[in-house]
Amino acid sequence: MNNEVRDVKRIFSTMNIMAWLCLAIGVIMCIWNLSHFSDKNLTLMVGIGFLVGSVFIYTIGTAINMVENRKQGSDSEQRI
Repeated sequence: MNNEVRDVKRIFSTMNIMAWLCLAIGVIMCIWNLSHFSDKNLTLMVGIGFLVGSVFIYTIGTAINMVENRKQGSDSEQRI
């Protein structure tokens, strides 16, 4: 049981780091060639993809953490 909690915390931390890293990469790629603002600018489009992806990664990681916290709370209530 304790190993599961540790694994979920590790997954949450890893996904949190990945989300912030994707956000930073997305911002850098968007700023890289911002003067050519069109849908033909591959760097800009990939940068926007990284920005959107970072939000999804963060949301999924947070959801996993919240589900595990709720599961731990219900397990402790059942023991009482």
